Order: sequence, then structure tokens, then C-alpha cells
Amino acid sequence: MNTLGHIFTLTTFGESHGPAIGGVIDGCPSNLKIDFQLIEEELNRRKTAQSATASQRHETDQVEWLSGLLDGVTLGTPIAFIVRNEDCKSKDYELLKDVYRPSHADYAYDQKYGIRDWRGGGRASARTTLPLVVAGAIAKQILQGKGISVSSEVFSMGDAEQARMAGDSVGGVVKGTIKGVPAGLGEPMFGKYSAELAHAMFCLPAVKGFEIGDGFALAEMKGSEANDLFVNKNGRICTATNHSGGIQGGISNGEDITFKVAFKPIPSIAQTQQTVNRAGEKCEIAVGGRHDVCALPRALVLVEAMAALVTVDLIQL
Repeated sequence: MNTLGHIFTLTTFGESHGPAIGGVIDGCPSNLKIDFQLIEEELNRRKTAQSATASQRHETDQVEWLSGLLDGVTLGTPIAFIVRNEDCKSKDYELLKDVYRPSHADYAYDQKYGIRDWRGGGRASARTTLPLVVAGAIAKQILQGKGISVSSEVFSMGDAEQARMAGDSVGGVVKGTIKGVPAGLGEPMFGKYSAELAHAMFCLPAVKGFEIGDGFALAEMKGSEANDLFVNKNGRICTATNHSGGIQGGISNGEDITFKVAFKPIPSIAQTQQTVNRAGEKCEIAVGGRHDVCALPRALVLVEAMAALVTVDLIQL
């Protein structure tokens, strides 16, 4: 499953230390003038080496457009693009060829495929999220034309600098908001707006939790506390509160869509840990190379991209 979406779709390809990564966007409306400056700005938000707690991998992240555009305007045909990998240091990972990093995808990939790309984590690397940002930036432009905006913020995060000094890592929570969504977006049962958002967010590396509105806190409330009462504001039916996060019955109700995404600590840390190798032999591991200390704040643009892709896709349905 390397494709996200139903009508507005994105298929991604490539590995962390391969020649390039990229994607194919299908279902994009024609005659959309692409704002390439916005795409570059979004990619810069995801870029590495912007702080001491981020991966120090240096990439230019220049997008090469292969199809689907004429003079910067979409043709309605598949939009294919690639971004070449320029700063790979595979030798940093040679010691990991036969060793499983705790809580990493190493073991699971090996069991599924009988082989894994140990160079930078291969397909499991955060490097492969770059095409999501490109497609998400285009989706944002489509939404902007419909008066819909997507934003995010760090809701909570551990002390990344302290963790870096200790050779450790920390996790965090991102809060996302989608404004301007009309009531009625989303499908009953298995195409719920909330379900599509959850699916998309769990496709991101290191995500271990997701909630809509007040989420798990609702489980501790009474119905009289959790219910969003309907009111009439200047002739518009809306809710007095938004515990539901703008989605009821899996369908948008016209309020802001609010959600939270929890990211676990990055598993590749410099501290010595106990693990095993492919032969099942006990060994120790201290991961070198260039790794983020925390997925946040570089993950903010990823959360926004996925929310934008899901919303555009549902609008198309």
C-alpha cells in the first residue's frame, strides 16, 4: 500500500539512501496554477539540519517535475515528480546490517520481506515523507480556493535539548485544525472523515496515537458534559461547544475540525541498548549517524499535508 486516497491520490516511491524519492499525484483538477514558492516553503519546514536536535543530513530538496504540468498549470493528468538524494552516508549504518534497533521497523521489515534496506532505514525512514509535503502543498492550494485552511501547532513535547545531551530522544503531540470545512463532508460507516484522518496520520513514521476533538477525555465525561448543544447564531445552526472536534457520525458538522497526533520518541538513540542480531544472538547497540532527537517540530508540516490530502479527497468524492 504505497497509495493514499480514493480520487485525489498520491503514490510515493523511493528509499532513504536510494537515488531519489518521489511521487505521482492523480485526480488533481486541471487549470490549477501551482504556487511553487509555497511548495518550497513547505519543504523548508520539513528540512533537516535546521537545529541541533534535528538530523544533520543536508539535502537541497529540489523538486523535478516530470509530468502533469504546462507552464506551471495542471493538465488534469498524473503529476509525477522526483527529489534526488544528495547527502547519503550509508557507511554510518553498516554496523546495523544484521542488528535490530529496539522499537524500529528493522525486525518487522525483515520478517515481512526476508530482506530490508538497512541504509538509513530504507522505506521506513522519515526521508520518505518528503513527497507527502509536495502533494500536501498542492492540496492546500486547492483548499485555499474553497476557503479551507489547515494549520498545526506543538501541543506538548519533551525537552529535546536535554535528551540530545544525554544521547536520548523524546516524543510529543501535535494539534491540528482544519477551518472552513462545510457540513456534510465524509461518508457513513467506512468512509468517515475521522477514520480517513486517523488512517492518514498513522501512515506517518513514529505516530502512536490519534484523537478527534476531546478524544480520550470524552471517556471520562458524562453525556451532559460531552454533548455539543446546537444553537442558532444569526440564522446559522452551529454548536455551543466543540468537544466532537467538528465531526459527528463521521461527517463534518460545519465547526472547526480539531485533532491531536501523538509521536513516540525516535527509536535511534546514542545510548547503549540491549538487542539481538538476525541470528538471535544477544548484543549491544549504540546508534550513530544523523537522527532527529524528536519528530516535532518537523512533523507539523507532515500532519498538515496529510489533513489537506484527506480533505481534498473527500471533497472530490
